[in-house]
Amino acid sequence: MIQYNLLLYIFLVLFLARLFCRLILTRINTSHLRRFGHQVPQAFEDTIEGETLSKMTEYTIDSSRFGSLETLFESLLLLVILLSGFLPWLSHTILFLDYPFIISGLLFFFGLGAIGFLTGIPFNLYESFVIEKKYGFSTITVKLWITDLIKSALISCILLGVLLGSLLALIHHARETWWLFGWAVFASFQLFIMWIYPIVIAPLFNKYEPLAKENLKDAIVSVMERAGLKTSGVFRVDAGKRSRHSNAYFTGIGKTKRIVLYDTLLESHSDDEIVSVLAHEIGHWKKGHIKKQLLLIEVLSFLLFYAVSRLLDWTYLYQTFGFESNIPYAGLFLLSAIFSPLAFFLKPIGAGISRRYEREADDYSGYLLGTTVSLAGALKRLAKDNLANLHPHPFYAWFYYSHPPLTERIDHLLKIEKERPTREKG
Repeated sequence: MIQYNLLLYIFLVLFLARLFCRLILTRINTSHLRRFGHQVPQAFEDTIEGETLSKMTEYTIDSSRFGSLETLFESLLLLVILLSGFLPWLSHTILFLDYPFIISGLLFFFGLGAIGFLTGIPFNLYESFVIEKKYGFSTITVKLWITDLIKSALISCILLGVLLGSLLALIHHARETWWLFGWAVFASFQLFIMWIYPIVIAPLFNKYEPLAKENLKDAIVSVMERAGLKTSGVFRVDAGKRSRHSNAYFTGIGKTKRIVLYDTLLESHSDDEIVSVLAHEIGHWKKGHIKKQLLLIEVLSFLLFYAVSRLLDWTYLYQTFGFESNIPYAGLFLLSAIFSPLAFFLKPIGAGISRRYEREADDYSGYLLGTTVSLAGALKRLAKDNLANLHPHPFYAWFYYSHPPLTERIDHLLKIEKERPTREKG
């Protein structure tokens, strides 16, 4: 029986506050866009025409409306799971089967994961075959979508099964110090995934080929050498078989580090623009942003593991949500549900740090290439090709955006270029 006590009331206040904030932030962002979305920002006057701007506005509004519906559904589903007595029933059913502790814990999370997986399918379908199709992005076939769904589910089961199984084993066999060893396992697992992703996981979904365009490849290698970085290669990925969205990124660590270019990016951008985007990514490496982010994640996860270890035997927690006894794997889920709203309200801190890193990477791109014009041009084209929102509400951007708003970012790049001759003379 669910206990309506102080802990539950605090959780419900935080949970509903998060839901309210998410919906309100989306609402003020779309309202702001409706008000200013017909105005072409000065930085985009040479790139965006009225028809494209209208399409950008409609895409953002449709995507936001759909995102709000999905958020509302997921929130209500979680509340039903937490408050209906389903969790005690699920754990009792699993305990009745009399499996070992680790197997029981994996079955518990598998059951919850299956619910999230199945209820998410209609939203995934609608987004891929309605919204993304409507605006000319989605190129995926039903067959490929189903194949991706199955592959993703299997990979998630394997990877999360290994991680959760390891943590449950530590909880079962090292009751006092499990959190410390668990944190070490979690940190090592993250690094392992970063290392294995480009050479094992990503190729299961896409075909990666060495870049055949020699002039572009030479330019990229030259910039890499100038920056003092080495990579295992420059690859083209057939992202266009799923979507016309374009992108480029670094992936991997150590010997698996590589540069990946979307085929859609190669088709729509000039060589100079592509090199400038990669120079920006190089900036993240040279400024140590990847290491700093990893360090921050590890510090926060260390504190989180310790906090969970202090609360995992808290009988009041289990009684609140209808459990008659302390079941550690159920406690992990309950604590994740309680901590999640708290993490949401810390988003602006992480977003602010990320925006600072993005500005530093933009500046480094200009330093490495001797110009910021190409990067500004690339961002304009990316915005147009991806139908980006050129008029985000300032508060929405402050709360969520990991990158500075595009108009602000491009204005900064062009300002650097304008001031360059003065600085060089000085």
